[in-house]
Amino acid sequence: MNGAARASVEEVEEQQGGPDREQQGGTAAVSPSPESEATPASGPATTGIVWDNGTDQAARLRGSELIQALVKRLPNAPGVYRMMNAGGDVLYVGKARNLKKRVTNYAQGRYHTNRIGRMVAQTAAMEFVVTRTETEALLLEANLIKRLRPRFNVLMRDDKSFPYILLTGDHRAPGIFKHRGAHSRKGDYFGPFASAGAVGRTINALQKAFLLRSCTDSVFETRTRPCLLYQIKRCSAPCTREIDESGYLALVKEAKDFLSGRSQKVKAEMARAMQEASDSLDFERAAVFRDRLAALSHVQSHQGINPQSTEEADVFAIHQEGGQTCIEVFFFRTGQNWGNRAYFPKADAAIEPGEVLGAFVAQFYDDRQAPKSILLSIAVDDQDLLAEALSIRSGRKVSVSVPRRGEKKDLTDHAFQNAREALGRRLAETSSQARLLKGFAETFNLERVPRRIEVYDNSHIMGTNAVGAMIVAGAEGFVKNQYRKFNIRSETITPGDDFGMMREVMERRFSRLLKEEGLPGASMASEGEDDDDPAPADTFPAWPDVILIDGGKGQLSAVRTILENLGITNFVTAVGIAKGVDRDAGRERFFIEGRESFSLPVRDPVLYFIQRLRDEAHRFAIGSHRARRKKEMVKNPLDEIAGIGPGRKRALLHHFGTAKAVSRAAMEDLTAVSGISESVARQIYGHFHEKG
Repeated sequence: MNGAARASVEEVEEQQGGPDREQQGGTAAVSPSPESEATPASGPATTGIVWDNGTDQAARLRGSELIQALVKRLPNAPGVYRMMNAGGDVLYVGKARNLKKRVTNYAQGRYHTNRIGRMVAQTAAMEFVVTRTETEALLLEANLIKRLRPRFNVLMRDDKSFPYILLTGDHRAPGIFKHRGAHSRKGDYFGPFASAGAVGRTINALQKAFLLRSCTDSVFETRTRPCLLYQIKRCSAPCTREIDESGYLALVKEAKDFLSGRSQKVKAEMARAMQEASDSLDFERAAVFRDRLAALSHVQSHQGINPQSTEEADVFAIHQEGGQTCIEVFFFRTGQNWGNRAYFPKADAAIEPGEVLGAFVAQFYDDRQAPKSILLSIAVDDQDLLAEALSIRSGRKVSVSVPRRGEKKDLTDHAFQNAREALGRRLAETSSQARLLKGFAETFNLERVPRRIEVYDNSHIMGTNAVGAMIVAGAEGFVKNQYRKFNIRSETITPGDDFGMMREVMERRFSRLLKEEGLPGASMASEGEDDDDPAPADTFPAWPDVILIDGGKGQLSAVRTILENLGITNFVTAVGIAKGVDRDAGRERFFIEGRESFSLPVRDPVLYFIQRLRDEAHRFAIGSHRARRKKEMVKNPLDEIAGIGPGRKRALLHHFGTAKAVSRAAMEDLTAVSGISESVARQIYGHFHEKG
């Protein structure tokens, strides 16, 4: 990879004085000298230039007046600019072939869309980074957008890494595994796959076809007899030498060839081996090859569209409707379809599809390897520049094209059809969710339709491993990246005291929310926005409109006491949900301040909606509790000793075998362990013998 093209956020911060640099007037207190404008600063990719508007007249300006004051000092060079509000939050990150010309457009006071007008009006500070080329500016822009997530940019909402298949290369008997994350382990990686389920199904079929092991290295080393996978013909058991090393490596090579696109060659060799075994009347061996061939056919038959002329490509198609955007991505590797995924990026409805798709693709490959070919359903802005940037980053030629005919056009058409259908489903779900939220507001006499609902529940067994859970729902359903769990810490709570646990959860949740966000509406007021100009609907609020508590009048009273102590009862509506008679679903009673308790008709859609919210909170609480309980069950006594990290713990267990043997060891025995000094040995000995 060309180092000049990989301008990271950390490099920019370092050139600008680091993240802890002195702040004045909402921007960095660094002024450019004449030399800094003319001479690039040292660094692999960028020249950091930050104008300070906290020491002169610009500190008192905002919006287009501020931009007019800054634009006079901008160079005619490529770079990246950041627009920030009075609180220092980044509103927008953009790139420019010519910084001076691009930023001048914002200073004129004439805007094509309301979005740009709002953005400029809120701008209280700007920062600029000069790059050597426009390509570097494009790469840096994508990097900054993903890290800073500015409000007015096109943003990817799902940034989860893709799963791969890994054939390990650091063991005498390579294994086949699902892998997600950095490619740090030695071996061959095949992917990406659209989902973990697709990887699991493929590995399952490949095990039948190539009989590769999927056990961990530690299990492999300790096996004394073949496991169940050998018995059901999904592993050749190299751990117990049921197959010799050369024979197993031949299977690994076949698997590698198949995953690398040479599937026809592998199948032809298997068919020939099956025929030879059949001719020599070795029907049992022929049946093995028959089953392996059937497994390979199963893999390929479940790949959907398998193009004949497209060996390696990602296909992107965009569809906009109802103010929302869907981008469908298909992954083709080794001539096979390895799945697809729909994305719903955050983008203003006024932004053209080509601009949205171009920004999305640049962010998509910010931390992923681009394939040889990228196929788009429509042309995007700066398409040639995007291809050049991805080629530099990948260290090989990457083409970005819009097919006009043939098989590749069929692929983009198919992706577009999927994008349209996915967005249609999402709009239908959103519409249904909107009706339910409106019905929810009417049921509980709320002033407005809630944008954020939080549901709380506790889980424990006789008070042990107690966990509080919070789930969040909004206009688009459950918002899982907002879920939180609370390990109950208080030692004064009586085991099983649900009231006490709920009080602790409420205090911790809302005390932290007050500290981080302030009271609802305070952040908007600090930006000087009009009260008549509410926050855009696409910004998910940090404060809940409603909190649902799994409990009756007593639970609700305890929660309201906490809210009153924090002074936030006017901002949050609390609702208690008491289970019905005999805990029957459909007979729940609801408690809310200022009204008598009530129930809803059994078939009321709002009741079903609330039950779904409560069940999701219960599921999340139970799962969190089980995870904590499992962790406690397998906790090693050595974990409780300060200064004993993974390395020393491993050395102790390798020397003594078990933690119990360590607890019985004498000082002389402990100091004999590699890496255990006399002071550490004394600490370990004292931990296990302090009561004696």
